[in-house]
Parts: sequence; C-alpha cells; structure tokens
Amino acid sequence: MNLVEQLIDLAKEIETEDPIDFAMLQIDEDVAYTLMATAVLEMYLSNDKDSRDMILLATVIKLTVENFVLNLKLLQNDKPV
Repeated sequence: MNLVEQLIDLAKEIETEDPIDFAMLQIDEDVAYTLMATAVLEMYLSNDKDSRDMILLATVIKLTVENFVLNLKLLQNDKPV
C-alpha cells in the first residue's frame, strides 16, 4: 500500500464519526479522496520540513472553519419559513 492509499484509509476512518453524504454529488467518493490525498501530499512534500507542521495546522483550521460555515448554511436552509 502506497502513502496516498494509507492517507485515504486513515481519512476514511476519521470520516466514520462525521460521514460525508456523497449521494447528491457528481463525484465518486474514491475519486474525491484520491484527488485530495494526492494534492495534500504534494503540498506537504513541496515545503521544507521546518514549515510543514505550521502549514498543515493552518490548513486544518481553514478547512474546519469552512466546514463549520457550510454546515451552518445547510442548517439555515433547512429551517421552516
């Protein structure tokens, strides 16, 4: 198993706590995971070792905030008028 596959397996294990609904999307789950894992790994490897942790943490924070905002928007759209 290569590194991208290992990252995908770990990410999918994490997803079990907060599953993603791919039913309404026009992309296959495995394709999405492979695209993102490859992109993140390339970003990670393109930076020097001293910067990697800070870049990864900043990226996680940005994605968490983005996910939070998107979830709030979805909840607001579900409210009865």
